[in-house]
Amino acid sequence: MSASRKIAFIGLGIMGSPMAANLVKAGHHVTGYNLQQPAIDALVAAGGHGATSIAEAVADAEVVITMVPADPHVLQVILGEGGVLENVKAGTLVIDMSSITPQTSIKVAAAAKGKGVRTLDAPVSGGEAGAVEAVLSIMVGGDDAADFAEAKPIFDALGTTVVHVGPAGAGQTVKAANQLIVAVNIQVLAEAVVFLENAGVDLAAALDVLGGGLAGSTVLNRKKGNMLNREFAPGFRIDLHHKDMGIVTDAARAVGAALPVGAVVAQLVASARANGDGSLDHSALLRGVERLSGRTVA
Repeated sequence: MSASRKIAFIGLGIMGSPMAANLVKAGHHVTGYNLQQPAIDALVAAGGHGATSIAEAVADAEVVITMVPADPHVLQVILGEGGVLENVKAGTLVIDMSSITPQTSIKVAAAAKGKGVRTLDAPVSGGEAGAVEAVLSIMVGGDDAADFAEAKPIFDALGTTVVHVGPAGAGQTVKAANQLIVAVNIQVLAEAVVFLENAGVDLAAALDVLGGGLAGSTVLNRKKGNMLNREFAPGFRIDLHHKDMGIVTDAARAVGAALPVGAVVAQLVASARANGDGSLDHSALLRGVERLSGRTVA
């Protein structure tokens, strides 16, 4: 296996665009497709190649990576008319890095197997900053350890923590747990921020010292700036985290796991969307705490 692979990258959004660019930097031949042309142009400017369709993007690919918002998009892009499975060669490795339900990943894997196509589900954690810096955590599901071994050099160009966590769908199960932990962390950080501000404490100083103790976390380090400055440009939109909380709630019910705190936070995320914050970064859960505390939120 050569170090450089022919990779088709479908979905050049907030996460996919920097990920595809990092694969180019790692020496891979990357052909991208996206519904919006500016994202394709950006990949070409970074040294990649553009395609006008999924069929064109995957025609000569050894590896296909998909990074799209939700289950319906994955089903359309991979299984739909004009999609990946209609156009790839047998033996191609298809890696879906979207965050979707385990059931959809299992469905995709079964359909691909019937066409002689190999699959991995490999959702990521780390947000836009992690994608840009190539320090993502990548949780990989797949039935064949050899497929993971083949994909490992590609994953290493995108992240620093790469683990094969089990068979098809397992990556998505671990990602659901990740999104549960992240949402609860952001919510409780938002509550701490409002508490500290109402008490008249120097918020920046307080968050610095909290970050150095047991209360410290990646969420605190990554999101404190958003909360301090009330800047909520989306690194990961509340709309998407709402989708993910639905995934983890349903998955937990299916295996008989109680999520009492997670259920409350899922409702708070839903409330943020209902109040018009769905397009903001998930650190904007702070705005919900401010509303509950009687503050006027612009």
